[in-house]
Amino acid sequence: MPAPFVPAASAPASRRLPRILVALLPLAWVLVHVSVGSTWHGIERFDALLQDIRTRMTLSRTLDSRIVIVDIDEHSLAEVGRWPWPRDRLARLVDELFDRQNVALVGFGRVFDAPDDSAGLARLRQLARQELRGVPAYQQQLRALEPRLDHDGQFAQALRDRPVVLGYHFTREAPGRTTGVLPAPVLPAGSLGQGVRLTEWTGYSANIDRLAQAAPAAGFLEPHADPDGLVRAVPLLATYEGRHHETLALAMYRMLLGSAAVEPGFPELRFPARFHGLEHLILRQGATPVRVPVSGGVTARLPFRAPGGAQGGAFRYVSAGDLLAGRVPAGSLEGKLVLVGATAAGLDARYATPVDAHYPAIELHASLLSGLLDGRLPVRPDYASGYGLLVLVGAGLLLALALPLLSTGQATLLFAAVLAGIVALNVWLAVMAGLLLPLAPALLMATSGFALSMGYEQEVQWRRRRELARLLGADAPTELMQRMLDDDLPAPMQAERRELTLMFCDVRGFTRLSEVLEPAAVQTLLQGALRELTDVIHRHGGTVDKYIGDCVMAFWGAPIDTADHARRAVAAAEGLSLAVRAINARHQRAGLPDIEVGIGLNTGAVCVGDLGPPQRRAYTVVGEAVNLAARLERLSVRYGVTLLAGEATQRALPELLWQELDRITGRGAAPAMPVYTLRTPEPGREQALTDELRTWSAFLKAYRAQDAASCERLLARLASQSAQPAPLQALYAQRVATMTGRPRSPALST
Repeated sequence: MPAPFVPAASAPASRRLPRILVALLPLAWVLVHVSVGSTWHGIERFDALLQDIRTRMTLSRTLDSRIVIVDIDEHSLAEVGRWPWPRDRLARLVDELFDRQNVALVGFGRVFDAPDDSAGLARLRQLARQELRGVPAYQQQLRALEPRLDHDGQFAQALRDRPVVLGYHFTREAPGRTTGVLPAPVLPAGSLGQGVRLTEWTGYSANIDRLAQAAPAAGFLEPHADPDGLVRAVPLLATYEGRHHETLALAMYRMLLGSAAVEPGFPELRFPARFHGLEHLILRQGATPVRVPVSGGVTARLPFRAPGGAQGGAFRYVSAGDLLAGRVPAGSLEGKLVLVGATAAGLDARYATPVDAHYPAIELHASLLSGLLDGRLPVRPDYASGYGLLVLVGAGLLLALALPLLSTGQATLLFAAVLAGIVALNVWLAVMAGLLLPLAPALLMATSGFALSMGYEQEVQWRRRRELARLLGADAPTELMQRMLDDDLPAPMQAERRELTLMFCDVRGFTRLSEVLEPAAVQTLLQGALRELTDVIHRHGGTVDKYIGDCVMAFWGAPIDTADHARRAVAAAEGLSLAVRAINARHQRAGLPDIEVGIGLNTGAVCVGDLGPPQRRAYTVVGEAVNLAARLERLSVRYGVTLLAGEATQRALPELLWQELDRITGRGAAPAMPVYTLRTPEPGREQALTDELRTWSAFLKAYRAQDAASCERLLARLASQSAQPAPLQALYAQRVATMTGRPRSPALST
């Protein structure tokens, strides 16, 4: 049997270049925008969304046992009193942490920007300076009470000479308004160059002088909110009056390193060339400097471990009230890094983050400190733009160049593989190296390029399909039209001479049906039968030329040149016989007469092309080989066979089991031509068929030698061993009967 009629795998070269250019349009658009420094807020928001999804999917959800959050919670307020607490209690808290718990470091997420006058010491001092200035006993008593009433002094004493970092706020609400003492900057003005942009502030609310002197290390508390309102990073540095100050977590980390000096670190290579950003901060203390990677705006991306709060599981929360009451066993927090914050209603500052819509402010600094300790801060490096361009160009060129070479299914698989590869690489770099690299531009570019490439191909095929349908007709096989589309074969306008195999298939028996059925029923049955027979022809790659009443004319080998056209035509003829059996089975169940088909096959050179008039274009064939195929279909009735084939078809398939039936005269002086039918042995009757064909061959030899006696003897033998239809034997029996008394002739033909 012939191989299935398979469409070509890829678009031809003539159609690849336009399709490549169309697929490259999104890449060109991206490159133009990148080259001029444009910012696409929509794509940036989409990229941020993808990064948030990746962050949530890769949370470790593990506890960092090094860091503890001392929480001023609702329980603490109920036990100690409403905030602000007297600072003698805060002094007791600090003493508890260092003396009894032996913590390593304390950072405060609260600001003490006003003196504590909860004990009335300021009023007592005013009386000593004014109304009671001349009362020695009052003055003496006040001096004795001052150490107990001076809560700020007690707090300052608790802070002094201990590893404590205070927090403070930068402000913009009232430009130029300042309170408290701003700590010394970590970098002077101008040290970062002109290209580095930091958050600039116009005011601050810092700790009072006495506390600032007792604990000179301090860090600001403000996080960095992206345009969508989510906090994904904390600025490591911020600018006030041109000088650069550090955040709370960085100040705590530097203290752990022995108050390491801060230096800017710039990249050696910059891509794109316009990039002038800061790559890292260098914390220099001793021989081995520590590098802290930074993202845009000198921020640090937060290495979220889990959702926020005591139930999140990233950090241990300890109630400040329990510490003050001594309910926490001594040494439970030994060696821990402590951040003092508040989650009580009215005190807590919470932020929307990718992992939690109500993330505690103090935990932002705990997360940053955790990342600093691990040395694995997520970072969007300076080469993120360069990486994005490489991925864009690589994926864009791969899709643009490969898609035209592939079938639709293969192209879809390649597109899915490219998307999966981009995502997998991005996630792997984020998880293994902490690199936050752009994802959305590559995904959008690849999707757009794929959509444009496939859309262009579909549009081209749709237009060419309409052109071919107008020429070949609605009955052209879908597979053949698809093959012509895929191979970019031109519409077969020009007529040409080509060897084809032609078929005429006549459906017989509908005359009897028309006598017992209504015309509409006959029409439905005939149309259904022709549709089934046409489907068989199409499945074997044939082109239906026309319908002549209840006869189908088809051919193989055009418009696509097919080397095995004869084999396909014979296979189609066998398929037609099977289809008729299925139709008759349905007719028998419905009580209808059977139908039959007569098939004529012939192979030969014909003229094929658009041979119709301008008003009605038609792709058809003409030639003597066509006439012979039609004649063979009509003669199949005489010989009582379903299939009658010409000699050229038989010669094209000599390996099949052919039976020569007769010789027929050609036109003019053409010699007589043998005609054949195809025999297929039934299971178990192979030898019987061989014997029958041997007897038949001997009969034809005797018949052509006009040996009547041998013919009669061989006909009798055939009658006993043959499954051949009776009309063939009856035909030759009549010829033999008329042979006696005739003069001898070199050949007999019909």
